[in-house]
Amino acid sequence: MKMKKYYMPTLKEDPQEAEIVSHKLLLRAGMIRKTASGIYSYLPLGFRVIKKIENIVREEMDKIGAFEILMSAIQPKEIWEKSGRWQTFGPEMFKIKDRNEREFCLGPTAEEYFTTLIDGEIKSYKQLPLNIYQIQTKYRDEKRPRFGINRAREFSMKDAYTFDASYEMMLKSYKEVWKAYENIFNRLKLDYKIVAGDSGAMGGNSSHEFIALSDIGEGVICYCDKSGYAATDEKAEVVYDVKTEKEQKDLELRYTPNCKTIEEISKFLNVEKSKCVKAIDLLIKGKPVVVFIPGDRELNMAKLCNYLNVREHEIEMMNDEMIKKLNSRAGYTGPIELRCRVILDKRVTLMKNVVVGANIEEHHYINANFDRDFKGEVAQDLLMVKEGDVCPLSGEVLKFKRGIEVGNIFQLGTKYSKSLNVTFLDENGKNSYFWMGSHGIGITRTVTAIIEQNNDDKGIIWPIEICPYHVIITVINVNNEEQINLAEQLHDILEKNNVEVMLDDRNERVGVKFNDRDLIGIPLRITVGKKASEQIVEFSTRKEMENIEMTKDEVVSKIIDIVKNIK
Repeated sequence: MKMKKYYMPTLKEDPQEAEIVSHKLLLRAGMIRKTASGIYSYLPLGFRVIKKIENIVREEMDKIGAFEILMSAIQPKEIWEKSGRWQTFGPEMFKIKDRNEREFCLGPTAEEYFTTLIDGEIKSYKQLPLNIYQIQTKYRDEKRPRFGINRAREFSMKDAYTFDASYEMMLKSYKEVWKAYENIFNRLKLDYKIVAGDSGAMGGNSSHEFIALSDIGEGVICYCDKSGYAATDEKAEVVYDVKTEKEQKDLELRYTPNCKTIEEISKFLNVEKSKCVKAIDLLIKGKPVVVFIPGDRELNMAKLCNYLNVREHEIEMMNDEMIKKLNSRAGYTGPIELRCRVILDKRVTLMKNVVVGANIEEHHYINANFDRDFKGEVAQDLLMVKEGDVCPLSGEVLKFKRGIEVGNIFQLGTKYSKSLNVTFLDENGKNSYFWMGSHGIGITRTVTAIIEQNNDDKGIIWPIEICPYHVIITVINVNNEEQINLAEQLHDILEKNNVEVMLDDRNERVGVKFNDRDLIGIPLRITVGKKASEQIVEFSTRKEMENIEMTKDEVVSKIIDIVKNIK
C-alpha cells in the first residue's frame, strides 16, 4: 500500500475534546473521526485494527465449536416485553417506531433475540450444546458518552450465547468460553485480570469480567495475590469487623444542633464513625425505602439493586418534603419508628449502643440497639469495599487497580428461556428450559485498552498481532531514483510474501514522515536513505526505535520471519 493517495488525515495537535491518551492518539493518527457525541467513524487504519481483533476473536470462538451468525441491530418490542426488560432496561435503550407505529429498539444486547431465534428450531437435547455468536453493532444511549470509543453510544461487540440441557453442561460451556477468552486476550497482548463481576441487567447466577489494567479505567478491581481472589468493587465481599460490647445501655435522646452528617455527629458526640449508623433515604420505583449502614462506610448501589431486584435508574434520592412524610427530618433519619420500608446491612444488627437519627430536627439517639429499639429487613452485605479491607479468603489486605472491562461471561441459567417460554425435549421426552450463558467482548473498547497499555509520548505502539500494517517503508528523498526504486522493490517483495506493507512515498519533509510513522505505531520500520545505492537500509522496531543497518536481502528475510511467527 502506497501512502501518497492513502486516506490518513493525521493531526499535529491533540484535539481539545479528547480526555484520555487513546482518544487523543486515535484522532491524531487519523484512525477515527467523531460524527456526534458518542458516535464515531472508523477510517482505514482504525478499521484494519478492528478487523484484526475480530479475526482473532473468530478464530478462538471457532476453536470451541461456536457458530457465527449475524442478526439485525433492530429488535422488536414484543420479545423485550416477554422478558420483562422493555420497561426495566432503562433510558440507555434507543427506542424507535416504524411508519406503522410498531415499536423497536436498537439492540443494546441480544439475550432475547438469540433465545427467540432458536425457539422451535432446537427441539431436542440431542442438538445440544449449542454456541452461536455474532459481531454486531450495539447501541446504548449513554447519559454522558466519554473517553472516545471507550464509552460510546454505538460500539462493536462480539456476543455469544450458549444453550445447554442442564446446569452442569452450562458450567462446561462457561469454562470453554472462559478459556477462549484467555486465548483471545493473551493473543492481543493485554495485561488483564479475571474478576468476579456483578450480573446487573443481564441477570443470572454468576459472572466474571476480563479487565484490562489501566489508570483511566472506570472500573475498580480488588484482588489478593495469596488467595487468587479477585472481584470488581461492585461485587467484592466486604469483611467488616464489628466492635462488640457485652451489655446494652439505656437508649437516650440527645440534642445535636447542626449535625446532619456522620462527620458532624461523630465530632459533636466524640464517638467514632463506626459507632454511628448512616441513613440513605431513597425512592425505589417511587416508594420510600431507607437503608442503614455503618457510619464509616459507603452504600454499594450494585449490591442494593441486586437485593431489591431493580435497576439503578429506578432509584432516586428522597427530597426533604418526602422525608417529612415519613415522620422524619432530612439529616436526622433513624430506624426507630420510621414509617417506611427499612433495610439494614447485617453489620448494623451486630453493632451495640450505636448513634442513630431520632427523626426529630437536631436530635439523635445514643445507645440504640437492633431488635430492642428498632427492626428491619436484614441484607447480608450492602457495603462498598475500600482501601485497607482484607481478602475474605486469606485475610490479607486487598490490592486495588483500575481497569477497562473488555470482556464478560454470564451464567444466565433459565432466566430468559423461562420468561420467553422456549423449551426443548429432554432425555425423558419432557419439555425443559434451556440453560443459557451470555458472553461478550467489546471489540472497539478493546482498541482503547490496547492503546492505553501501548503508547509513548510519540504515539501508538501496536502489538504486531493487531497492527494496521506490519511494516512501514520510509523513503528519505522520493526524488532520488535509487531510493524510490529500492523502496518499491522492498514493498513488492514483502507483499508477495504476505507481509502487509505501507510505503511512504509522499513528497513530504522527512521529519513529517518520521513523526507520522511514530504516531500511527507500525511495529516494523525500514528507512531507505543515502545508502540505497549500496542496497543498504536501516531497520528498527517502533518499540525499541534502534536503527540497525541491513542489506536488502537481510531485512526482507528478517521481516518475513517475524511475520510468519505471528500467532
